[in-house]
Amino acid sequence: MTWIEIVVLIIAGIVVGFINTLSGGGSVISLSLLLLLGLPANAANGTNRLSIFFQTFSSVSSFTRQKMFDSLRPVWLGIPATAGAILGALLTTTLDEKVIEIAMCVSMVFMVFFLFYKPDKWLKENAALLKKPVTVWQLLLFFIVGFYGGFIQVGVGYFLLMALVLGVGYDLVKANAVKNLIVFFYAIFALIVFMFMHEVRYMIGLILSIGSIIGALIASHFAVKKGAPFIRAVIILSVVLTILQVSGLVNFTEFFKRIIQH
Repeated sequence: MTWIEIVVLIIAGIVVGFINTLSGGGSVISLSLLLLLGLPANAANGTNRLSIFFQTFSSVSSFTRQKMFDSLRPVWLGIPATAGAILGALLTTTLDEKVIEIAMCVSMVFMVFFLFYKPDKWLKENAALLKKPVTVWQLLLFFIVGFYGGFIQVGVGYFLLMALVLGVGYDLVKANAVKNLIVFFYAIFALIVFMFMHEVRYMIGLILSIGSIIGALIASHFAVKKGAPFIRAVIILSVVLTILQVSGLVNFTEFFKRIIQH
C-alpha cells in the first residue's frame, strides 16, 4: 500500500466513524474505498466489519463513561438483533445488490419524512412506552433489523434509530447510544462469520479502524454534549448523502480514485 492510500483510509475512517456513531450510512464511504483498493465485494464487506467492531467498541466505551446506559433493555433488544445478524451474515453471498439499493433508497426517504414530520417524536422519549416490558413485537423488529445489519451494514443505523425511537420510546440521544451498543453486540458475531469465510483483509481493516476509532470517540462526545438537534442534523445530512450514492447521483468510488491517483 502507498502512503496516500493509508492516509485516505484513515481520513475516510474518521468520517465513517463519526457518521456511523451519530446516525448511519457511513459504510457507503468505506465500502466504496475498499472496492476501489481492489477488494472483492464480500472481502470489502468483511473487512468493513473489522472497522465497525473497533468503531462501536470505542463509542460504547465513551457512552458508558457518560452514563448513557441505565437498564438491561438494550441487552434484551441486542439478543434478537445479534441472532438476525448472524443469519444475515451467513446469507450475504446471495446478496442482490440492486434490490438492496432500491430498498435503501425507499427506507431513507421514509427516514427523512419521519425526521421532519412531528420532530418532537425524535427529541423526547416516550416514558409510557419505556415503562412497558419488552414485547414479542419488539424482539421480532430487532431480529429483522439485525438480519439486515448482518446482510449488509450500510444504512442499518437508520433502521435501528427508527426502531429505538418510534418502537421502544427512547429519545434520540439515548437511542443513539443504545444503537451503538446493539451494533457492537452483533458486529462481534458478524465479524467472526466473515473471518471464518476468510473474507477479512486485516491490514487494510486495521488501518481503516484507526480512523473509525477517532471518529467514533469525537461523535460520542458531541452526541451527549450537543443533544438531539445536533444528532438529527447529522442524520439528515448522512441520509441525503447515502441516497445520492445509492441512486448513482454521487460516486464516492470515483472521488477516492481521483484522490489516490493524484
